[in-house]
Amino acid sequence: MKKWTQAWLDYTPRKIGEEVRFLNQVAVDGFDIKNAVIHNALAELQNGVKGMAGITMDISAVKSVESGIEITRDTDIDAEGYCIWEAGGILNLRASDAKGVLYGVFCILRQIAMEKALQGIHISCRPDNPLRMYNHWDNMDGSIERGYSGASFFFQDNEVLVDDRTKDYCRLVSSVGINGVVINNVNVGGAATWLITEKYLEQVKKMADLFAGYGIKLFLSLNFASSIEVGGLDNADPFDDRVIHWWKDKIAEIYEKIPDLGGFLVKADSEGRPGPFTYGRTQADGANMLADIIEPYGGIIIWRCFVYNCRQDWRDYKTDRARAAYDNFIGMDGDYHDNVILQIKNGPMDFQIREPVSPLLGGLKKTNQMMEVQVAQEYTGHQIDVCYLIPMFKEILEFRTYCFEENDRVADIISGKAMGNRSTGIAAVCNTGDDSNWTGSELAAANFYGFGRLAYQTSLTSEEIAEEWIRLTLSNEDEVVDAVKKILLGSRKTYEKYTCPLGIGWMVNPMGHYGPSVDGYEYSRWGTYHRADCKGLGIDRTKSGTGYAQQYYEPNASMYENKDTCPEELLLFFHHLPYTYRLKTGKSIIQHIYDTHFEGVEEVEEMLSLWNSLAGRIDREVFRTVAERLGMQLDNAKEWRDQVNTYFYRKSGIPDEKGRKIY
Repeated sequence: MKKWTQAWLDYTPRKIGEEVRFLNQVAVDGFDIKNAVIHNALAELQNGVKGMAGITMDISAVKSVESGIEITRDTDIDAEGYCIWEAGGILNLRASDAKGVLYGVFCILRQIAMEKALQGIHISCRPDNPLRMYNHWDNMDGSIERGYSGASFFFQDNEVLVDDRTKDYCRLVSSVGINGVVINNVNVGGAATWLITEKYLEQVKKMADLFAGYGIKLFLSLNFASSIEVGGLDNADPFDDRVIHWWKDKIAEIYEKIPDLGGFLVKADSEGRPGPFTYGRTQADGANMLADIIEPYGGIIIWRCFVYNCRQDWRDYKTDRARAAYDNFIGMDGDYHDNVILQIKNGPMDFQIREPVSPLLGGLKKTNQMMEVQVAQEYTGHQIDVCYLIPMFKEILEFRTYCFEENDRVADIISGKAMGNRSTGIAAVCNTGDDSNWTGSELAAANFYGFGRLAYQTSLTSEEIAEEWIRLTLSNEDEVVDAVKKILLGSRKTYEKYTCPLGIGWMVNPMGHYGPSVDGYEYSRWGTYHRADCKGLGIDRTKSGTGYAQQYYEPNASMYENKDTCPEELLLFFHHLPYTYRLKTGKSIIQHIYDTHFEGVEEVEEMLSLWNSLAGRIDREVFRTVAERLGMQLDNAKEWRDQVNTYFYRKSGIPDEKGRKIY
């Protein structure tokens, strides 16, 4: 008996009509059934149909069957895409490659699991983003940086784990279209620095081979100073011939052992990590050195743009962390080689519940870009508080950057549509751990599932993704689906109400980042301030302030520059305003703060009540754990309400118009 769930791949009996009774044979034409990806796809199909419909499927390498499923190679279909239709009692699955077959099989199983009819079905899909990645911040001692669901299932006691759980992880992420995974923390240190050496390469190869069987490229986070720490050299200067020679030998050694390795993710010159700045070189110099060496092997270098001054003086009103990524990278647009991708956080700060879209996305016009979001809920509730993040990701993807006259949305940039490039994509910091349910709270798995589905098919709505996940994992009962969907779809706004007024983030407990501490970062080195005084609050990021608003193209720059046109959910991110400033609702800023924090608590109470109404209608253990965490969320929301409201009441001296209790 496994110690973990199968999440949305739990193939338990479903209500199956006679229309699927023909699923007793599979014919495969044009694909080698011994190919690892095809083999795994067919095994998944057999297991799923057997578990959900009670039908034992016969697989053969013939071209057709009288009834059943025909899987056929069709070179007219886009890479990793598929087409499925039913006609005359035969379910056709067409794809041009093995990954397309795998994704098509999971689509069929998804339809069965949601108890949808297969008769008359016609589905055609192609991936919207070339690279769809999960980044894991797992450390080799088994801990996970910003992990809220147990320990690592990739590493333990400085060893690499490859077992049944690794396989089930591959099944889960490939089922939603993920095709790249970074297994170790971007802050590479200790034993992880040695993952690129013979001490670990054999173990990494086993994992890479397993990943490959599910259409997943394995990537490693790389220590830029490996030439010093592993190679024994006295520097890591990308222009030093000894360093270049060392990397050539090392990359050759790695690819001889693991020819399918996707490449490396690099965090350099950030938060204490070594990088090219140490030697007076540019970020492009560092990335290109590695990219040129890895290019003959088909590998890529993913270079994170999270580079900023983390020694900021809080007295300095001009230095602005929000400016940093743009300032550090915009001047090198076009300098990066073709197999380098710049990985840009969705916002200019660090995964807050509300930030503007990073101006670097689209600001760069001649450079491969991919966007990085965070599914792990570092600042959004630690997978205790419900916070369904797909609506936020959808907003970001739809944001118009105005970098071109058309095809200028973030979605267009990271898909390659804007600039015609293929080295693009989207990555998320993953939220898994070795908890039995993978994500701590079962409801947090909606983000784990949802990111992959959105990365593959960005046209899906937040509601469609939520409903899929609920039906696959909790229940197909309409009343349950509607109730859980209501909880999920409202959760992001609810979380924002009791934590983040009008774009002011970071009022969290330092380091841990769960629960309120309004001034926790206010006098720190991290550049994360709200600048509240007795008259008002907010950051002046206009021309007269830090100038950050001017990093955007018009008309966005002017929109953010003017307090009257700035979106109110970001008003205090861009402007320092008095507490008495009137919003479009007619409320003052201070009254808005009071009202939203009271409303947030009330909405959590409603979520808990709605969840409690489902007792006896879903799995008992799932019900218990979610109810327990919703209770913790309610306590957290009350603490946020009382601390934030009290803080700003004491700062402003302005009472709540409604006379509610503020301490």
